[in-house]
Amino acid sequence: MIKHVVMMKFKKDIHEAGIDGLEKKLGALPGLIPEIKSYEFGRDVIRSERSYDFVLVSVFEDTESLKRYQIHPLHLEVLKTVKDICESVIVADFVF
Repeated sequence: MIKHVVMMKFKKDIHEAGIDGLEKKLGALPGLIPEIKSYEFGRDVIRSERSYDFVLVSVFEDTESLKRYQIHPLHLEVLKTVKDICESVIVADFVF
């Protein structure tokens, strides 16, 4: 199994509606992309100086299913939104 972790820091001028839209798009993906085994996301609640604003943790069967997810047209649509509203995104993928 592969765990895919994405942390996002929003642009300073992003409005609540932009974040809500991202959450709605992300929430739809598990029902539309069969490669997704588990999918959790949420906003940071601690808000420390080193915190990122938002995290996504998803699980895939193997690296091939993760790669299929990454090029899926619906994922690419969400990725465009992420790029529009984020100043920084970091990703880590690991076997567990």
